[in-house]
Amino acid sequence: MKKLFFLLAIAMFTITACGGKVTETPVPQLEISEPGQTIEVAAGNEFKIIIESNPSTGYHWELIGNLDDRVIQFVSKEYRASEPVLMGSGGKDVWVFKALAAGETKIVLGHYPPAQGEPAGQEVTFTIVVK
Repeated sequence: MKKLFFLLAIAMFTITACGGKVTETPVPQLEISEPGQTIEVAAGNEFKIIIESNPSTGYHWELIGNLDDRVIQFVSKEYRASEPVLMGSGGKDVWVFKALAAGETKIVLGHYPPAQGEPAGQEVTFTIVVK
């Protein structure tokens, strides 16, 4: 019983000495990628394309066409909801690619409606220069 009391006393002292506050690391803000600006990246590095998205509406972004797999490679796509997370609120799609070798290529994303077989309602093109 004395050991338990001693451990609790040390824990309380540690919390009090640290101000009793738990600090959180802030979540970095994601900046929307500008389709009109060239993305320059060194070969071997990964880069991100960040675009507004709201999958709760059924609309979604997809790659249009094939990537030049000599220059870049698709790595992943992740949706990040905006804060506070509310039903129906939007967020951002974070597309990650890897630069493989020097060259210039384009990434085209299409914004598709929920109905299958419908054409993209919007297209955005990103120019990628790998050095």
